[in-house]
Amino acid sequence: MRLFRLLLLFLSFWTSHSVFKIPLKIFAGNFNASVHLDLRPLKQNEGAVQSGLSLASDPAGIVNFLDMINNLKGDSGRGYYMQMAIGTPGQTLNILVDTGSSNFAVAAAAHPYITHFYNIPLSSTYQSTRRAVAVKYMQGEWEGELGTDYITIPQGPSGSITINIAAILASKGFFLPRINWQGILGLAYPLLARPDPLVEPFFNSVVRQTGIPDMFSLQMCGAGVSASTPTDPASGSLIMGGIEPTLYQGSVWYTPVLEEWFYQVEVLKLEVGDQNLNLDCKEYNSDKAIVDSGTTLLQLPANVFSAVVEAIMLTSLLYIQPVTDIDGTLDCFRFGISPSANGLVIGATVMEGFYVIFDRAQKRVGFAVSTCAENGGVPFAEIAGPFLAEAVASDCMGGVSLREPLMWVIAYTLMGVCALVLIVLLILLILPCQRHRDGEITDESSLVHHRIK
Repeated sequence: MRLFRLLLLFLSFWTSHSVFKIPLKIFAGNFNASVHLDLRPLKQNEGAVQSGLSLASDPAGIVNFLDMINNLKGDSGRGYYMQMAIGTPGQTLNILVDTGSSNFAVAAAAHPYITHFYNIPLSSTYQSTRRAVAVKYMQGEWEGELGTDYITIPQGPSGSITINIAAILASKGFFLPRINWQGILGLAYPLLARPDPLVEPFFNSVVRQTGIPDMFSLQMCGAGVSASTPTDPASGSLIMGGIEPTLYQGSVWYTPVLEEWFYQVEVLKLEVGDQNLNLDCKEYNSDKAIVDSGTTLLQLPANVFSAVVEAIMLTSLLYIQPVTDIDGTLDCFRFGISPSANGLVIGATVMEGFYVIFDRAQKRVGFAVSTCAENGGVPFAEIAGPFLAEAVASDCMGGVSLREPLMWVIAYTLMGVCALVLIVLLILLILPCQRHRDGEITDESSLVHHRIK
């Protein structure tokens, strides 16, 4: 009998006097077992393990994962960012971590909502490709030009790395008030890169140039609440090249990446509390289900969202998220789930409960309980399994609309056909007309025969 995994997400939001909790169960899978990771190859040596800390690194010794702990700042409401030095000499900028896009883009011009930007003329190593680029997100968009330059990451892989950089020259709804980042780090696959998939994404460049394993892991410590302030932001960790065992507890459970564009997974069933929504599982995956750190909330397809709201109303519980005001007080709240026209999105609100592992080499995403997602010793997330996949459809992806990679293939194919037709027409235009035996002149090579008298 087929097995699958259960992600049991207890997303909790609190006021100063009480805690409100909705148990949300997501059955994600078509995978048959949990994995207790063998971390022995990642340890520098047995003598290095002291005081409960595992001094882990990748086998090549290029990175030390403990050096990357707390290399992120921010929260789910405004995004998690890391510090980088770009160009020569290095210009320090904060870069938003986004697993839902594939371009590395930084502000290259002044903007009212950012304090500083990447000044291209000051970098002696910047090289322009003279190509325009534009990216439109679910919220916000920007445009600029492509180039290459060196970057170094203080709490990341050692050395300078040459990467593709999109210099943002104009934007709309992208930079927001009170943010503390000046660029975005797209960590998804090349198929989402703009202007085309030939633009190598940031992490692909890092793996190719440093030789670290093709995987990264992410811990975001906002715990579902925007409890940080501009002067004291919450922390998080982006571990490039592997897994740091001190950032999670218990087992790691994996689910396959179905398509390598977004980190697309398959959701088999969804419950609120102990109540099964009883929807066709195709509803959960229409038109896709992805893991996206750049999206704030848990976004659900319209029918699923309506069913969840109805289930929450029946439980007489709240599902709200406090939002930090300008002065740092928690006096505003928002619903932690939103409807989506672009499929199911497991955003930062959910991811904050977990240590999430993006194992690109083995084409899978792993979840484990995060060590920082707790309040008073009580964790906000639980994960268990395996569970029998009884009464669950064997195919939850049927009826899904055309995905963007396929649309790219279709577009390029049509462009090729059009180009071929144009070449043929140009050749035919320069060919001489031929005379029939009866003296009539015709253009017999025309696609539509038209007599000329």
